[in-house]
Amino acid sequence: MAEDIKAKALESGFDLVGITGAGPLDNEQYKVFADWLALGYAGRMNYMRENVDKRTNPAKLLENARSVISVGLNYTPPSSRGTRDEGRGMKDEGREMTGRVANYAQYEDYHLFIKKQLHKLIDFIRSIAGTDHKFKICVDSVPLAERELAVRAGLGFIGKNHMLINPEFGPQIFLGEIVTSVKLQTDELIAHGCQNCNKCIEACPTGALRTDGQFDSNKCISYLTIEYKGEFPDNLAERTGDRLFGCDECVLACPYQEDAPVCKNKQFKFYSDRARLELQGILNLTEAEFEIEFADSPIKRLGLETLKRNAKICLANATGGEI
Repeated sequence: MAEDIKAKALESGFDLVGITGAGPLDNEQYKVFADWLALGYAGRMNYMRENVDKRTNPAKLLENARSVISVGLNYTPPSSRGTRDEGRGMKDEGREMTGRVANYAQYEDYHLFIKKQLHKLIDFIRSIAGTDHKFKICVDSVPLAERELAVRAGLGFIGKNHMLINPEFGPQIFLGEIVTSVKLQTDELIAHGCQNCNKCIEACPTGALRTDGQFDSNKCISYLTIEYKGEFPDNLAERTGDRLFGCDECVLACPYQEDAPVCKNKQFKFYSDRARLELQGILNLTEAEFEIEFADSPIKRLGLETLKRNAKICLANATGGEI
């Protein structure tokens, strides 16, 4: 049954699928997470401090849970293969100033897309396992240590950039899970790692990837431009450069990304014109225009006011402080 489910998941457009048990994280994994919280590296993401029991134990999310099906969707952009944008020129003569958008947000909202595909997978599982089983879909917003579970399911390993890395697809992978009462054969871990490579740490613009192996969200550009709602500290605002929404430096510096294939799922909508957005245009948007423009985008979750804050920072960096 497990092999049939995995074959169906791949047929449905996922690039990776594996199965692990619904038991809790081991003591070492739990300690890593607890230490990260205790050091204050979660920043203002208070939700990370809530439901810790559920986040670290899938069985707490679903009664009689026995298995977790973990899936991965490669999102390396079809236009650029996810190569790093080394150019920092935002003020070219005769051209509008633009801000960069992280690769994942150049697609339609992955939460909705992956949930839809997982619902179809559940229908298939019911057809072969029976209709009396229970299922819970998890895509990012549910409190669950999805990267650690993906490792347990054999999808990859956690790199020094703290992302799940698959040897074939690299670190640009969306994750989703089905917690279920169906008992399934589990998969083995894969034997890969970062070894002596520190390219992601060296590429981080703000030092959020610390040399001691910790990840400090308070300095992360993705956290600051997406999760953080206050005013940036001056030194971090300057280092944000032209990054309007998110940051890809640590994933694009990864050697596993160099030969990663582009996203092959044609159902997953990609918008090449969202790679860079015109900054003054963002500042001129009304709420109604914002809702229409980003209706199916992860950017919508940010809200217009926060997007405008980011645009002002990018413009200030482009003009030497003058907006």
